[in-house]
Amino acid sequence: MQRWIKRIFVTGFWGFLALTWIIIGVFYYQGSRPASEDSETQVFEVQPGMTLKQVAVALSRQGLIRSASAFQAIAYIQSKQKQVMVGEFSLSPSMLPAEIILRITSGKTVLYPVTIPEGYRITEIAALLHSQGLADPEIFIRETRDENLIRSLGIPTDSLEGYLFPETYHFSKFTPETKIVQKMVDTFKEQVSKSQILKRAKGSSLSWHEIITLASLIEKETGLDSERKIISSVFHNRLRKNMRLQTDPTVIYAIEKFDGNIRKRDLKIDSPYNTYRHKGLPPGPIASPGIKSIVAAISPVESDHLYFVSRQDGSHHFSSTLIEHNRAVQKYQLRKVNSHR
Repeated sequence: MQRWIKRIFVTGFWGFLALTWIIIGVFYYQGSRPASEDSETQVFEVQPGMTLKQVAVALSRQGLIRSASAFQAIAYIQSKQKQVMVGEFSLSPSMLPAEIILRITSGKTVLYPVTIPEGYRITEIAALLHSQGLADPEIFIRETRDENLIRSLGIPTDSLEGYLFPETYHFSKFTPETKIVQKMVDTFKEQVSKSQILKRAKGSSLSWHEIITLASLIEKETGLDSERKIISSVFHNRLRKNMRLQTDPTVIYAIEKFDGNIRKRDLKIDSPYNTYRHKGLPPGPIASPGIKSIVAAISPVESDHLYFVSRQDGSHHFSSTLIEHNRAVQKYQLRKVNSHR
């Protein structure tokens, strides 16, 4: 009886051992081989809150691995079961499971380029990021006004308007809005540092915040590099003479829903940004200036110009007297209006 029991135990043991080795072999086969020889890349998305098991099942369903169980086992063996990161990853069925694990735990997510043009205001940047699926516009705008975040970034203002540097960035679709804002401000600081603008600014009669504010006005007034320092001289001259700056972009900034046309009644809007009503610079920037406009704000050319008017071709006519300015308005603005009637 005891021999019979012993024989059953030994047989069962060897059977169990054989089954274990078979399972290990299957796992090894599935875990050491790619899903296929197809090298075409796919975008695989790890969403917030997904567990390793959910990730493995999703990979299997997408045809990127042979076995979800084998994939999980490899992740545990490598102690990476809790290191899977949120984001989109570029994977292919020809990658080994170990390579896929390395990719989705490395943070090397798919990045999307987005170019922020010079002269964009926060609301326009938010809309652009939203159009490319990179940010929630409301959250983004809220972050640019967060007092704690602004304080941590060392910006002397209650809004980051003007400090989100116009540049081409690369963000993943799961980059938090806070990180996007921080990256843009950090880039602003880097570019300003590279250009040694801070050193030049020390000799200016304007504060750093006023320089960026003035630079934003210059940015909105012209797209011609040859005109930036001339327009800067006009603003500097008017400030010295205690004249109102009377620049349309500040009025547009004050209008909640601008339809593309400035009317006489708009010039009377009671806003600190309305430079037709209030002397001096507005409270803060009205857009994100580029480096050339910031330099122009610090280093205007020497001139006695007090006025400028658009020639309707992208350039401006500059005048030193009101009489000369009115003639230019008649020539470049009123005649055009009359000619279209």
